[in-house]
Amino acid sequence: IHRGLPRQTAMYDPIRASDAVIQRLRANHPSLIDLTTGRVERLLAALGHPERRLPPVIHVAGTNGKGSTVAYLRAIAEAAGLRVHAITSPHLVRFAERIRVAGTLITDERLDELTDRLETANAGQPISFFEITTVLALEAFADTPADLCIVEVGLGGRFDATNVFDAPAVSVITPVDYDHLEMLGPELGKIAWEKAGIIKAGRPVVSARQMMEAEDVILAEAVAQGAPITLMGRDADAWAERGRLMVQVGERHLDLPAPSLFGTHQFDNAGLAVAAILTLNDPRIDEAAIAKGVASAVWPARFQRLTTGPLGEMAQARGADLWLDGGHNPHAGRALAESMRGLLARDPRPLVLVSAMFARKDSVGFFAPFAALNPQVFATSFDSPNAATAEEIFQAATGAGLKAEIVADVTEGVRRALTTEGPPPHVLICGGLHFAGEVLALSPETWPT
Repeated sequence: IHRGLPRQTAMYDPIRASDAVIQRLRANHPSLIDLTTGRVERLLAALGHPERRLPPVIHVAGTNGKGSTVAYLRAIAEAAGLRVHAITSPHLVRFAERIRVAGTLITDERLDELTDRLETANAGQPISFFEITTVLALEAFADTPADLCIVEVGLGGRFDATNVFDAPAVSVITPVDYDHLEMLGPELGKIAWEKAGIIKAGRPVVSARQMMEAEDVILAEAVAQGAPITLMGRDADAWAERGRLMVQVGERHLDLPAPSLFGTHQFDNAGLAVAAILTLNDPRIDEAAIAKGVASAVWPARFQRLTTGPLGEMAQARGADLWLDGGHNPHAGRALAESMRGLLARDPRPLVLVSAMFARKDSVGFFAPFAALNPQVFATSFDSPNAATAEEIFQAATGAGLKAEIVADVTEGVRRALTTEGPPPHVLICGGLHFAGEVLALSPETWPT
């Protein structure tokens, strides 16, 4: 627990140096975020513009649900037999999780080779860790044939390092909410303006349902760009019915299996992905592939059930269920609480949260939606100079009206949760992807693949 440690916000790098390539890149490039695409464009030009040698690109921005939406998009395309490149962030355990080349995580050998190439091309010019990672991925993609490229925005959209595509096949905007206020906000309209920056002239865009202020900004950007927009809730819809996913896009209605990822909000994420795939209009992707992809997508640390690894085995031995989620803002808190409410309606055992979070997050806003569920919270911290202290998480939880205690680490938190009196509880580890990554890193059995 980081009691008394200074918070080095300006120097914070969210990537743990557990891989050789991370150590190498971190040694040469700052982690400070520079909201401009100029440095990326310079390096891409030096490499002969790999971003122009890619298969059709689906570009995904938004505050919440980006990763899950990407997982559904990839699963649907791969179910149709397509080879898919994908870049996501952050990774949970290993750097290679960020870059999937034609369906396979990039190898260490390829990372070394590409890092050499990029360092030579960059010639010592300033460039950040995320920027050079993005260019590395695009260079890897340009070297390997594939049918589709899915690119997740890192931060914002308009000035994000990934925003280098003049004509994406489809731009996708997931729900916009309050997050990264120090960089993008504080007004919701300003955040939406950043996200809407991925909308390009004449290119189709698909947007999730949005709060009115965000919706107005996104629609205005689409009009300004002459971009045809499909807005969920207006031009398309997705809902749960009889335990299945219904998607309506224009005149087309699809009756699909329930999404593979747990939680009521996943019907929205999967529905958005289906609408984007229908907008892509690739004849190779039929309804059978869409159904298979929706039912088979995998995305770790998004309401993930843990049954293996040291913590999963502890829970299994007690007869409890253990869940892991990387949500870290009020929108994610609302979605998680709603999912837990549905679980508790079917299985009304006690709920326990084991939580840690970055200090800059709205932790009270995250905890507030859980108040009606009356959980016990075990507050802790994790290995980052920017992590909130356990005391701060305790204060946030109690400030939201929850019962809370402080524990030394996540293992003690789960152990305490499992030794509470009464029936075996539902245990949810939550608060952020970095914290979730530390949980998954405890055993190779739980490493994402």
